[in-house]
Amino acid sequence: MAVTAAPALAAAAAHKSFLAFDFGALRVGVAHGNTVTRTAQPLGTIAATGIQRFERIQKFIAQWQPDALVIGVPFHPDGAAHDNTERARRFGRQLQGRFGLSVIEVDERYSTTEAHSFGAGDVNADIDAISAAIILEQHLRGLP
Repeated sequence: MAVTAAPALAAAAAHKSFLAFDFGALRVGVAHGNTVTRTAQPLGTIAATGIQRFERIQKFIAQWQPDALVIGVPFHPDGAAHDNTERARRFGRQLQGRFGLSVIEVDERYSTTEAHSFGAGDVNADIDAISAAIILEQHLRGLP
């Protein structure tokens, strides 16, 4: 599975609804969006690991019925991969294998920084879910 390129973007445009994930070792932010509004809404954060994480993701999939999944893949500012790059890609492969949905990778550089600016001053802001929404909106903006 490679980072989405032009042919994959064309295929992704046929999808109507997406769930997006901002992967972290301890928490995964979740957001939903679609091609009609081209916007995303944060849904919450999964604070679980292992099988419990995937059980909670299954509930989101059952509720929202996405056509595809979007994951944020982190890179250094210069575009180089780092430790979490492969972890996020592995998570994407696990999602694809478990749920049989297409997984689209999006470069998530600066999404957490942007999420912090949206939640600035709000101690209750769900930064991980906001990051997932930012990742999904980035994907939606790139669709034809």
